[in-house]
Amino acid sequence: MLDKATNIEVNFTIGSHKNMPVIWIQFEKDDALIQRVKKLTGVKFSASQKAWYVPDNNQYREKFGFPPVVPGLNLLPKIHPINQPAFQKFVEQLQLKCYSPSTIRTYTSEFSQLLFILRSYPVEQLSAEKLKSYILYCINTLKLTENSIHSRLNAIKFYFEQVLHREKFFAEIPRPKKPSKLPKVLNTNDISKIFAAIQNPKHKLMLQLCYGMGLRVSEIVNLQIAHIDSERMQVLIEAAKGKKDRYVNLPQSILNNLRSYYKTFKPQKYLFEGQYAGKYSIRSVQAVFKAAMAKAKVYKPVGIHSLRHSYATHLLESGTDIVFIQQLLGHNDLKTTLLYTHVSKKEMNNIL
Repeated sequence: MLDKATNIEVNFTIGSHKNMPVIWIQFEKDDALIQRVKKLTGVKFSASQKAWYVPDNNQYREKFGFPPVVPGLNLLPKIHPINQPAFQKFVEQLQLKCYSPSTIRTYTSEFSQLLFILRSYPVEQLSAEKLKSYILYCINTLKLTENSIHSRLNAIKFYFEQVLHREKFFAEIPRPKKPSKLPKVLNTNDISKIFAAIQNPKHKLMLQLCYGMGLRVSEIVNLQIAHIDSERMQVLIEAAKGKKDRYVNLPQSILNNLRSYYKTFKPQKYLFEGQYAGKYSIRSVQAVFKAAMAKAKVYKPVGIHSLRHSYATHLLESGTDIVFIQQLLGHNDLKTTLLYTHVSKKEMNNIL
């Protein structure tokens, strides 16, 4: 692959280093290119191989043009041979149902924890009582949170209901009550300070679109140029959470910044592309937000998702109908959107 900035050929190869899967990055020595490679998350230099390398994960595979690895199968060698066929069927069923790679990663990780504990005991012979004992072990010994317990139960439930087709098995398994948490919201003054603190136009536009369109960080990195319709002032959010498409409004206030960014950076497919044309990584966008918060001296315990929460809350406070907000956010259930009424200053003032 030819690096556009330096006109130097950069070669990427999949391999291993110290028994760990890696992607090698090889090129003629160039100080400017070395400084850019050093900015890659997890990058290291091998003196023996005289080459740079990064972890072999799907984020870097997509960035460098390699096919993705099926999530979960790397755990197979760690599972006892008796339960390996069950784990393989579990992964295959997740694939057949077209679950997202992130969901497959979560489910396989959670299900494998049970199989590690079972060792040579066949998982298909697990009784409801034994499973209750395992859940108690997760609560009392492992000290897992309620959300972690729910995640683990969802994975195990999928195996028994979708692989073994034992739909009534989970009727006897109680679930811990989830804590009821409210969305964390930033005020408009804090958001303005965060945007003002960013000098890089790409980074600023990322966060402006997160807030101005109420997007999840995964939706920002997947945003394609072809999805933006500046004439209708709409943007298609394709295959978002739950594999649903939806349209959101493109704010007029951001349009000039968007056009200026496009002329300067000339992205090819994705609106925000990394150093080697692939889409920007989620971790990088999160790091941009964290750095902007620190520079703006906004010391609040929030992540980038707070921009989406703030978008919804500020729409509600400006008088936007809750059903319309639900559609813009892509929520399946109105109850999810109604959470914003609990943090809206306007709704609270109405009862005073």
